[in-house]
Amino acid sequence: MTKKFERLDSFGWLINVLASQATKELDHELKPYNLTAALWPTMMCLWEQEGITQRDIAAKAKVENSTTTRTLDKLEKLGMVERKPDPNSRRSYHIYLTEKGRAMKPDLEQIPLQVNKRLLSHLSVEEQQILLPLLAKMVEKI
Repeated sequence: MTKKFERLDSFGWLINVLASQATKELDHELKPYNLTAALWPTMMCLWEQEGITQRDIAAKAKVENSTTTRTLDKLEKLGMVERKPDPNSRRSYHIYLTEKGRAMKPDLEQIPLQVNKRLLSHLSVEEQQILLPLLAKMVEKI
């Protein structure tokens, strides 16, 4: 007998609902800084390591290279990042934070921690310690 499809048994649907809620909350918290959840992964990558290429950022953030191009364009217009030509390649640029981008880190890095805490608050510490490594394992394989 074939099992009936149940929405609450759908991994994709559940993850999508959680991701949408996380994005909505993160967007709300980042709005005073003129940032969005879509810009967030690039900022995190650059806080971890400056001077990497757009391709490196796309790979680390797990997004398409074209998405990273648009993200960098927006961050550049906001005065948060700058592109510097790669001396070894006419087509490649290294991405650096500006002083403004670096200065925002202490305020901004607390925001996702607060959003995560709210979203995970319905789980016990033990449940969180099971869930997060499993999700990280799945993301690592993508």
